[in-house]
Parts: sequence; C-alpha cells; structure tokens
Amino acid sequence: MEETQPQLQEQAPAPIRVLLADDQALLRSAFKVLVDSEPDMRVVGEASDGAQALELAREFRPDVVLMDIRMPGTDGLAATRLISADPELAGVRVVMLTTFEVDEYVAAALRAGASGFLGKGAEPEELLNAIRVAAAGDALLSPAATKGLIATFLAQGGGDETRTATAAAHAQRLAALTGREREVLVLVAAGLSNDEIAGRLEVSPLTVKTHVNRAMAKLGARDRAQLVVIAYESGLVRPRAE
Repeated sequence: MEETQPQLQEQAPAPIRVLLADDQALLRSAFKVLVDSEPDMRVVGEASDGAQALELAREFRPDVVLMDIRMPGTDGLAATRLISADPELAGVRVVMLTTFEVDEYVAAALRAGASGFLGKGAEPEELLNAIRVAAAGDALLSPAATKGLIATFLAQGGGDETRTATAAAHAQRLAALTGREREVLVLVAAGLSNDEIAGRLEVSPLTVKTHVNRAMAKLGARDRAQLVVIAYESGLVRPRAE
C-alpha cells in the first residue's frame, strides 16, 4: 500500500499593513473601506495627527503609512522625519497625501524621508498602487509632480553653507560606491525602473536590483526615493530646467 505524501500548501503572503494618518475622520473612513476591500492589504490603525501617527507606527509597525502633510499639532512632515530617524521603524514606508500638489511639498516630503507623494484627488487605483509600490521599497511620485522641478527644489534646499555641508557629507558616502553602482544611482535618479536600467546597461534586472540594494546599504538610504535625494543633494546628478 503506497503511502501518500502530505502536500505542502503554499501560504499566501502576509497582507500589507497600512496605517492611516489624517485629521479628517470622514476621509480616514473612506481610505479604510478602500484599503480593507483589497485582499492583499489591511488597515492596522488610524491617527488624527502626526504625534499619534508616530505612536501607532511604533505600536503596530505598519508596512506603509498614508500620511497627510497638513495636520494640527505635529504635522505629517515632522512625523515622517521622526519615523525615518527611528532605527526600529526602518521597515516603515511613508506615502505623503495632500491637497496641495506643488513641488515645494514634494521636495519637503522626500527630504523628510517619504517614499512617495500623492494628491488626495488621486483615483482609488492610484492610491492602492502607491501602497503596493511603497511596500515593495520603490519610489512613487504622482504624475502631477514634475521631476525637473522636484530636482530643482532638492538642489536648492537650505542656504549655501547647508547645501555645501550636505553635498560634502553625501560625497564621502558616494566614495564607497563602485563605478557601476554610481552609474545605476544616476539612472535611478532619472526615474528609470530596474527593467529600464537593465535595458540601458544590457544586464539583467536582477543584477540591477543587486546594485540598487548595495547602493542603498552603503548610502544608508531607506528606499529608492532616498537614493534620488542623495543623488541630487550630493551633486552627482544636476537638475535640468524643463
């Protein structure tokens, strides 16, 4: 009599854990219904201001925080800086949400450590895609955010002394990159995906991913969005006028 071997069932990946941070209860409720309707994600907490968002981020360790920029008390930018500076929250990604889709906010959000930026007027599918993209460690910029202007604001942030000190600090870290890693970093800052970079360099997407991960590790970047910030603030990539 033949023995039947137990079949191993594939476990479904854990859902993306989402924290909502917005001072408008009605908007949070709408976001919660939308997120919870997706089988691959769920809302683990809701915050009405930045201080509560930080507290809940530490409690629940979400994968992604949907963070409103303008909130009473501790605003979204301040909360994002605190989350990004906490080593215990290194796995938390922040997607900034705002009704003010202008480039100053984009630059401020990226500097604060956000992985993405999206207007509140975005379509539901755009919002859900933003969550998935951020959870995967990729950078997300809303179509309405002009890359050239983002780069300009990043390059112009702070006074001359601040920019010089920031560029010098980044330049020291850039010295640790190999020539190919620097090349990949430039292409990441240009907004190319791993597949597009692979086609440009005639290597495999997996090879590009390896270079990106090594660059992030050497530069202390949380994700691709932070690589973009470092590339511009170091002077490795110069902003172009659109």
